[in-house]
Amino acid sequence: MSDTNAMRDQMKSGAGFIAALDQSGGSTPKALSLYGVEPEDYSGDVEMFRAMHDMRARIILADDFTSQKIIGAILFERTMHDTINDKPVAELLWSNRGVVPFLKIDKGLEEEANGVQLLKPMPGLEDVLKVAKSKGIFGTKERSVINEANATGIADIVAQQFEVARTVLAAGLVPILEPEVNIHSASKAEAEKILEAEITKHLNSLGGDVDVMLKLTLPDQPGLYDGLAAHPRVLRVVALSGGYSTDVASAKLAENKHMIASFSRALTEGLNVKMSDSEFNAALGGNIDKIYRASV
Repeated sequence: MSDTNAMRDQMKSGAGFIAALDQSGGSTPKALSLYGVEPEDYSGDVEMFRAMHDMRARIILADDFTSQKIIGAILFERTMHDTINDKPVAELLWSNRGVVPFLKIDKGLEEEANGVQLLKPMPGLEDVLKVAKSKGIFGTKERSVINEANATGIADIVAQQFEVARTVLAAGLVPILEPEVNIHSASKAEAEKILEAEITKHLNSLGGDVDVMLKLTLPDQPGLYDGLAAHPRVLRVVALSGGYSTDVASAKLAENKHMIASFSRALTEGLNVKMSDSEFNAALGGNIDKIYRASV
């Protein structure tokens, strides 16, 4: 079986969750600060990204970061070009940890219009996808945000997500579409129903030989996305924590039997740069176990 087929099988039916390790330039300082690395501890972007890479490497090399509980990991583009223990990160993830590598491809969000924030343009996307494919990346992820139950805005956001997905599919990769619904939205439940209908419409228009994945906010109505998970064009539906605490996100996830987790902040909750390796591994292992149990 080829690596791609083995990865596909793992994403379709593997027990576990997807680790989101894709904090970008905008969210890195906050992620580092939660880890105990403050802005005064580094100087400029190069040192900041090096500190972030060191944190990610420590997570990936931890005892419990294996396919026994983690079936995939989403990487920041800079991480794709980096190494851990002199091995390209995507290669190390798959060959050493058994974890399927994905790449975050979005370049951030446009200003809000019609209650949503569309993806910014992604110039050179085809070239990035070509490199990703050559480095053993299995799939991609792009995030846009829904703030209100605005039917026009949600239709626009889903259409854009599928437009990008078609480019990713043409490059031989599997896209994770992530139209996040803001957990603080006053019309969250209504927005989710509109979103579910729009996604279904676009899934039905896909050719019969392609697969996509969906990364969605945990819905107010448990089981709302069960139909999407059962759709023949959907490999897996994964949940983002969206700012919920690990406990709340895990409890909500347990109500949605056909979703698995793809958490970032919940995964790294309580980790600190000053921890000994045994303390770090124990804390991370506890987070991994909690998210895994909610996913299965």
